[in-house]
Amino acid sequence: MRKVFLSLFLLLHLLTAAAASPFSHGRLLVSPDGRFLQYADGKPFFWLADTGWLLPERLNRDEAAYYLRRCAEAGYNVVQVQVVNAMPAFNVYGQMALANGFDFSQADRPGVYGYWNHMDYIVDEAARQGIYVGMVCIWGSLVKKGLMNEEQARQYGSFLAQRYKKKPNIVWILGGDIEGDVHPEVWNALGTAIKQADKNHLMTYHPRGRTCSARWWNNATWLDFNMFQSGHRRYGQKTSPAPYPIPENTEEDNWQYVDSAWSYKPLRPVIDGEPSYEGIPKGLHDANEPLWTAREVRRYAYWSVFAGACGHTYGHNNIMQFAKPGTPGAYFADGDSKPWYRAMDDEGFNQMRHLKDLMLRLPYFDRVPDQSVIRHNGTRYERLAATRGKDYLLVYNYTGREMTIDLNVISGREKQVWWMDAASGKLTLIGRYPSRVTTFRWHAAPGCATDGVLIAIDSTKDYLTD
Repeated sequence: MRKVFLSLFLLLHLLTAAAASPFSHGRLLVSPDGRFLQYADGKPFFWLADTGWLLPERLNRDEAAYYLRRCAEAGYNVVQVQVVNAMPAFNVYGQMALANGFDFSQADRPGVYGYWNHMDYIVDEAARQGIYVGMVCIWGSLVKKGLMNEEQARQYGSFLAQRYKKKPNIVWILGGDIEGDVHPEVWNALGTAIKQADKNHLMTYHPRGRTCSARWWNNATWLDFNMFQSGHRRYGQKTSPAPYPIPENTEEDNWQYVDSAWSYKPLRPVIDGEPSYEGIPKGLHDANEPLWTAREVRRYAYWSVFAGACGHTYGHNNIMQFAKPGTPGAYFADGDSKPWYRAMDDEGFNQMRHLKDLMLRLPYFDRVPDQSVIRHNGTRYERLAATRGKDYLLVYNYTGREMTIDLNVISGREKQVWWMDAASGKLTLIGRYPSRVTTFRWHAAPGCATDGVLIAIDSTKDYLTD
């Protein structure tokens, strides 16, 4: 009898886990209008990623499981990793990725947690946590140095696709901080080889800072959605002249990259795959510069999503490199020696989920960017960012400034209006307002301005009711 009870308990546990798994909704697809990502059954997928770049190289199995569990608890559903970051590339167990170059016939040689065996473990553990692995196949600098040619890219792409095509939680990412016109024949060969063997997983391209994949690859047969890297520079931190899609002195205006991507046809979903990292110097390498803060990384998230991005990628200086004292090559900013597992307690890492939760509580596929709802907008930090559906509108306010909003643009004779604190996700009901142009100003406490979202909803709807 006890065995029967245990068997029934185990079966119930497995069925409950399967029902809760995001992969039960089918594979990821681009929405019919070309603006969003969704599951095969039509359920929306809001991309919320962490940059776990050096995960395969620096974490052992226990550490990897802990990291992925913490990501899932914080609301992340994607982790972006560099599959091969160097040549030679070794994992924490001393096993080499390309021991025989691009001959993968002996990829699973006997040994303690071989490189690809360890990568398999990471993918499977991520799946158990409901997380997709955005696999940056090879970092762009290695291709720039000529360390993988066109034929080798075909071999590598075929190997990766055959190995991971049956995994439910893969997203392919080509590039890796590199312009698309650097050895484009290699990227084309890699993308084509993967897609020939694996037609079920989405693919994008991670470009150089302050550029977007659409410039080179929007018409590529292997590209499913676009990615830009808004980068780590503050306003006025100029770079060498280059054909960037947004003007100089607008470096922090990552919403402009969404606009530039949507100027290409066909229309594809777009995402900021690498904005400024929490805890890294502004401009990256000058230790005299202040560090990017949680409030600033929140701004990047809301600005890009309200401009129409299909999600967002967060990054933390200490987490992305899995830094801890004694780690070779670890870059600590401003004398900071906080290990990666302590950095996962930082504010920004744990605040991104509030944006995702908000977007998924509202009719998802109705959402469009619409700055026309704002009267008397500002520039730079004073700029308000607006998005809306048919019966709701959202306005992100970074500085707590006064907002004059046209409530007529959505349905309903009256609107229920809330304020959501971006740091905590706390909702405060402001009141019920008639449909007209109305001025709002919200402070959590006297003299205290915080960033957050003004939410107006047709009063006949109850989207925010728990």
